[in-house]
Amino acid sequence: MLSTTLRTLRTRWVTFLGSFVALCLGVALIAVMGLALASSLDAPDRKPERFAAAPVVVKGQDTLTVPTAVGDRTQKLAQPRAVPDDAVAELRDLGTVVEDRSFAVRAEGGPADLVGHPWSTAAFAPYALDAGRAPEAADEVVVSGDWARPGTRVRTGGGTVRVVGTVAGLGFENAVYYTDTRAAQLSPRSVQLVVDADAAAVREAVRGSGGVRVLTGDARRYADADPDRDSEALTAMNAMFGTAGGVTGFVSVFVVASTFAFAVAQRRREFGLLRTAGATPGQIRRMVVYEALVIGVLASAAGCVLGSYGAPDLAEWAVDEGLAPRWFTIGDYAWPYHMAFWTGLFVALCGVLAASWRAGRTGPTEALREATVDTRPMTRGRRLFGTALLITAAVTLALALVTNPGELLQRKTYVSRPMLLITAVALLAPVLVRPLARLIAWLPAQLPGAGGMLVRENAVTGVRRTAAVAAPVLVTVALAGSLLGATATLNEAKATEVRGQTAADFLVTPAGGTGFDEATLRRLRAVSGAEVSASSSSAVYVMEDGVALIRSDARAVEPEPLAATAHLPLTAGRLSSLDDDSIIVNEEWENHTVGERVDVWLGDGTRKSLRIAAVMTIGTGNNGVYVTPRNAPTAPVDRVDVRLADGADAGAVAAGLRQAVRPSGGEVLTRDAWVRTTYPETSRTTRMGFFLVLGIALLYTGISLANTMVMATSDRARELAVLRLAGATRWQVLRLVGGESSMVVMVGGLLGALVAGVNLLGMWSALGLLSVWTSIEIPWVTLAAVLGACAVLAVISAVAPAGLFLRRGAVELAGARE
Repeated sequence: MLSTTLRTLRTRWVTFLGSFVALCLGVALIAVMGLALASSLDAPDRKPERFAAAPVVVKGQDTLTVPTAVGDRTQKLAQPRAVPDDAVAELRDLGTVVEDRSFAVRAEGGPADLVGHPWSTAAFAPYALDAGRAPEAADEVVVSGDWARPGTRVRTGGGTVRVVGTVAGLGFENAVYYTDTRAAQLSPRSVQLVVDADAAAVREAVRGSGGVRVLTGDARRYADADPDRDSEALTAMNAMFGTAGGVTGFVSVFVVASTFAFAVAQRRREFGLLRTAGATPGQIRRMVVYEALVIGVLASAAGCVLGSYGAPDLAEWAVDEGLAPRWFTIGDYAWPYHMAFWTGLFVALCGVLAASWRAGRTGPTEALREATVDTRPMTRGRRLFGTALLITAAVTLALALVTNPGELLQRKTYVSRPMLLITAVALLAPVLVRPLARLIAWLPAQLPGAGGMLVRENAVTGVRRTAAVAAPVLVTVALAGSLLGATATLNEAKATEVRGQTAADFLVTPAGGTGFDEATLRRLRAVSGAEVSASSSSAVYVMEDGVALIRSDARAVEPEPLAATAHLPLTAGRLSSLDDDSIIVNEEWENHTVGERVDVWLGDGTRKSLRIAAVMTIGTGNNGVYVTPRNAPTAPVDRVDVRLADGADAGAVAAGLRQAVRPSGGEVLTRDAWVRTTYPETSRTTRMGFFLVLGIALLYTGISLANTMVMATSDRARELAVLRLAGATRWQVLRLVGGESSMVVMVGGLLGALVAGVNLLGMWSALGLLSVWTSIEIPWVTLAAVLGACAVLAVISAVAPAGLFLRRGAVELAGARE
């Protein structure tokens, strides 16, 4: 039987080549994603950057630590505390103290990530002047990099400044250095400082100051901006590569299993001949399994080799796109290769398992059959399994809508949920192919000539072939519609929610990240015809179930101005009840009963008991909490909502607002412009991760589609010969083959669109249950592009081998062996 297997592989190499390529590529993709995921698990130790040359850094409390029965729980504070004044006084007695400040800077022609500092801190990086001199006046700055030269005048959010010096960039930031006095005006609060003194003496001086940290050596990196950015980047990469790897694995397994099963189903007459020659059902099954084993081993090994070359290219792409840190490279790991190899071999064997059982049941009379009509395209097991998966998908969706609709808005849910429905629809595809093919081909079949009728009948009689070709198209269209449609729908829902909650006509935002000062707020409030509501971003922390310290974004507002500029989605209580002793929460909180008190920690770590004044709906998850400014005393005002008074002129009010913010810098936007600017806010990592997933799926679908079309067309030599003998010209036959390919792609596209539509409908229903009614956003352009690419590839992959066959004579072709 082994010798028979090897001879079969040699003579039917076209069929097995398609299976080999599909499996090899699938294993390569799994290996690439596994290597990328393994390499993103650990980050190298980061050294200090801004304070690499600083003797000692003293940092105020920036972390909230709460002890629980199962250990301490920590969260980063929204408003870190400054070093206490009495501790600063003692430190000044020990040595020179330099206060550090960091604030965002917007400059015309400059990098988008400019950050401002006082010049006295430049020596701690250390920065050294390349050209020019240090700043001496309020309108003078020194910049890092080569985007501006000494003498250049640059317009910033805080006014026009003159570059008087430059320093070489050190790679970790794009800096703008002001005089110490001007930096203190732009960023009044300082939460860390550098002390030129003995570290032991500094620790003694701040002992008992509560949460103050003394940083020396490598620990000075915690004084850098975003010291955890490596771990955060790794988390984002883990999510991206994990999602891509999961989808890649699913697509690979799905397509490979479908390809192997189709390859076995094509050989019905061959198995009949073997049965006629005396082969037992067991021998037929073992032969099919041996074939899969040989192809599986060879293809999996080749895929691992291919993956070893592809992984570094993926890492380089991630770094170039800014999705990974500069240090990210592919490490030396063995387990991804093992996972890819054994997964590929397992999938190959599973792909032919059911088909081999069916092959063993082939009777000797099958060798005498000339018709290729699929009399039983659906086995009982496939029908039952597909129905069970479909029911499971429907039940889980219904349970999620009833119990926790917010779960359907989570990325891990709307990425993984389509897989179940895709598999169910693909298994039941043979049932759906006939009605869909008849529907699509109804109009062409009514046209003069037999072409449309033949296209329809070939598709509905060759159900296995149609379903096998449609499968990869189904997967790609369903993934594109589900993933991109889900993010677009969710973003539109967030925008709709914010638009409905905002009654302001204008919104004013600061130029940098430091917020508005009191002088600017007074000027804004003095604008005639404007009702002003100033608010600050903060956070509150609450302990749930005694073990989880949960952070909720908060806005600090005055109740009366807020009532004039906002429509909060309250389900209980009143906005007017908000005061310094209360809080507005949402239904997601464990305790959300109006009138009850909750123990919370404010944004600066202060513990306080507040009464629940009102409760909001959960919405899309952006409904945080509201407190008064007294409960966020150090949070700068970062947004001003403005509503026009009765009879006020919108143009005059807008001009007055722009005049009020001109000295300090700021932007005045209409409500719709602000919503467009702020929402949707899909992270770049998420977008690129989805494009990576869809790119891989499209690439794999294209290759698999080409393989399947070549396999299917190569098996139709006699059928094409019959058409030629019946009088069809060569070009008529080629048009017929191309029309069939296009229609089969349309069948797969409709099935994929059906899956995507059901998934998006589930998300839309969840949003409705969360009191957010929005439209379903379908990525029509992307779906059309994907479907068009699949159609072009399918037509070429079918017409090319058919054209080669038709170069032979019709009689010779009709007598060709299979």
